[in-house]
Amino acid sequence: MKKPLLPFSYFIALRYLRPKRTFLSVITLISIIGVVLGISVLIIVISVMTGFERELERKVIGFEAHITISPGPNSFLINWRDAMKVAEKVPGVIGVTPTTQEPVIVEFKPPGAPATRMTVVVRGLDPSLGSDQVIGLKSAIIAGKFDLNGDKCVLGSELAGSLGLEVGDKLTLYSGGNPNHIIDLLKQAQDHPDNKESIQKAIDLIVPTELEVTGIYSTGRYVYDSSYVIAPLNVGQELYGLEDAVHNVLVKTSDPYNVDGITAQLNRELEPLNPPLHAVSWIEQNREYLDALRVERTTMFFILTFVVIVAAFGIMSTLITTTVQKTREIGVMKALGATMGQMLWAFLAQGTLVGFFGTLIGLGTGIFLVQYRNQVRDFLASAFHIQLFPASVYQFSEIPAEIVPHDVAVICISGFVICTVAALIPAFFAARLDPVKALRFE
Repeated sequence: MKKPLLPFSYFIALRYLRPKRTFLSVITLISIIGVVLGISVLIIVISVMTGFERELERKVIGFEAHITISPGPNSFLINWRDAMKVAEKVPGVIGVTPTTQEPVIVEFKPPGAPATRMTVVVRGLDPSLGSDQVIGLKSAIIAGKFDLNGDKCVLGSELAGSLGLEVGDKLTLYSGGNPNHIIDLLKQAQDHPDNKESIQKAIDLIVPTELEVTGIYSTGRYVYDSSYVIAPLNVGQELYGLEDAVHNVLVKTSDPYNVDGITAQLNRELEPLNPPLHAVSWIEQNREYLDALRVERTTMFFILTFVVIVAAFGIMSTLITTTVQKTREIGVMKALGATMGQMLWAFLAQGTLVGFFGTLIGLGTGIFLVQYRNQVRDFLASAFHIQLFPASVYQFSEIPAEIVPHDVAVICISGFVICTVAALIPAFFAARLDPVKALRFE
């Protein structure tokens, strides 16, 4: 006799998956589609969530300092030079620079158009004091150049678009300085109209500063590109009347993901200074946001796993239906000598094949959609006339995504195992079917 190409169990499984009149039964096709949807949606969501987390970390590291040295609340950093000397001696520190950072009102009046005003944050930096080494914005310049010599500034692309600014234009900055101080001076001028000194001091505090735009940068994160103006350090000091003081000292380390030890050592070294200073890492500053992303990512994984479980119930219902329909055939095969193991594998193989092909197709579909996620977003936005993933809400100009092989492996293996376990229950009952009862009643 000619040796069969497939074992008996798999031969029967394929025959049941391929009925006589159709290549693939509708119910089997629905089961496969369910597995495909579950696996592909899991891969897409987990990849996008991972991309959001990793991209946020990269944007924060690229724009913010790895460690920030700050004074106490509501105070300025007067001894910033001492803090820089202390930080430079700590192992793992590769860059230190002072900075100022406060909100101001920015105004731009294009020719023949009304003036536009916005509230932004001005960050004061000094390239001669190591700001280029700590804050790497030069690589993000998309127009002009990074030049902070004199009364010049650079700003984000979203802010430039909102104001209608281009390289070479001039914008005006209005700072409140110390509002309480200004109010006191104005009250003195009101009580003593002849005292012009108080009026002049108030005017000096609120006098606008005009800066020339020499460059426009784009980091890819909306909050940085729409809310920041980078100006010379002395301009930031003048805007808020800091004289020689600064707001913070920024520190860059060799490994931004392992800054806890350096931060702890910095705090120990800064403790003897008077007044005392405190160092905070970028992880601590953004801990709530990063933890929320990780919790959301884990929660989404467990929630979307139920999509695969629902698909597994579809496989189970398919096998139960097959068992009921094939009761007579099962009885005949067992009467002819088919063992319990052979019948078990005949039905278990059906669920295994559905789970395997569903997982395989879902894997390909998920990776394909992740690769072309932005094109799919643009297509859906144009088709339904809605804005998907707006940058003002999600902080990124494009949908970030990162496929982690470990996550994909866990998703595929979990989906396959769930489908196999779902097929085991009806397969076990089919294998235990008594051939005498099956033939007598069928």
